[in-house]
Amino acid sequence: MKTTNFKLSIYVTISLLFILFSCEKEEVSTMIAPSIQQNTIAKPIQDTTYTDAELLKVLEEELDFLKIEEKTGIVDISHMDIVKENPKKVYVHYLPWFQSKDYDGYWGQHWTMTNQNPDIVDANGNSQIASYYYPSIGPYSSSDPDLHEYHFLTMKLAGVDGVIFDWYGSKDLHDYALIKQATETFIDTLEDLGLNFSIMYEDRVAMQSAQMDLSPSVVAAAQADFSYINDTYFSSPEYIEYNGKKMLFVFGPHYINTENEWNQVFDVFPEENKPHYLTLWAASDRVGVNSAGEFLWVDKDHLLAHEYYYDTYLPQNKITVGSSYPGFSSFYADGGWSDGINEWSIDTNEGNTFVETLNYTHHEQSDFIQIITWNDFGEGTMIEPTQEFGFTYLQILQEYTGVPFTPYDLQVALDLYNARKEFKDNHEVQRILNRTYRYVKSLDMERANKVIQSVTRFY
Repeated sequence: MKTTNFKLSIYVTISLLFILFSCEKEEVSTMIAPSIQQNTIAKPIQDTTYTDAELLKVLEEELDFLKIEEKTGIVDISHMDIVKENPKKVYVHYLPWFQSKDYDGYWGQHWTMTNQNPDIVDANGNSQIASYYYPSIGPYSSSDPDLHEYHFLTMKLAGVDGVIFDWYGSKDLHDYALIKQATETFIDTLEDLGLNFSIMYEDRVAMQSAQMDLSPSVVAAAQADFSYINDTYFSSPEYIEYNGKKMLFVFGPHYINTENEWNQVFDVFPEENKPHYLTLWAASDRVGVNSAGEFLWVDKDHLLAHEYYYDTYLPQNKITVGSSYPGFSSFYADGGWSDGINEWSIDTNEGNTFVETLNYTHHEQSDFIQIITWNDFGEGTMIEPTQEFGFTYLQILQEYTGVPFTPYDLQVALDLYNARKEFKDNHEVQRILNRTYRYVKSLDMERANKVIQSVTRFY
């Protein structure tokens, strides 16, 4: 069984990430039931070159399946069940705060900050965005169901167990209502794939809510937000639990800093639903008995911060969260959002920083791992596929988690997203791609790949 102290031939694997190869092609898969049964064994992609005859046969089969579905209907209640050699739970910190002109009708501030304009496109076809890195799919909307499908399929294929959403409360304040709404658009796909999720609360929103007279007090604002979390998110079967309790995180706390205040906030939870509450490192004393543990964040001291967290700040008999990240390079100053607050950086070191933080000795002691982050482009901590790194970070994660997949399988999820966009106005193709999603979900990656290629070749 793999342990968290894994070893990677990082320079070799990274150099091979973008090379596509072909080998002897296999026979065309036989007709399968249109319900797409859940497979028990994954079928990673081994071949990406198919003849016109092969792909035409696949397309004809899929069109026949669509006719059968029209007559009989289809019910798919299965999850995307991934077998991992490494049992350590891996969750990714996720920012649901992006808007795009194509989907929302305007560019959101996390792509623009104060001085970037995504309508300006360079010679390579890239939009001007507030980041030193560029997503493989370009700037996107967090509310786009095609994005949910793409992000969550790639997460599952990399061995990710769940998502921790950065969440800014239940009030209509700044862009916080948009973040809340976007978060809720993800839940159906999360539940369909069997991907867990949790909430990380920003307690500064309670302070802001009170200051703007949207709540009578900071404590009352937090109570309203926690009631909303309990009623809206805790009811999901995919909400993250640890030792029988829901897990709730706080990025801080910074503004509610006494145990008595937090006691009042937690009174909104029924006794049987009181969650494990995890704070930033060295902040658990601010919530007192309500603290179940702490988590580390990216810090300019890099690995020294890990050492302090495990050896100094983390109390005994508390939940321990391993933290891993690919680097740190904040665009905030260049984007006009700060006055050099984050002038420090952590170099990616060609992927080795991610390996280094995954390999950190104390991860053996952690109860689970939080990846910081999936998609914070503003701070340059994203592991989602980018033009600069391709699938590098996800391949590293595949090796760490011990899933039976490769970058070729990740490419299928990316190709599915691109096909969704290319044929967005073609209803028949979208129905075929719905079936392709279910092939990926059932781990038949080769069939999914063939279907996508048949669509792009013949439509």
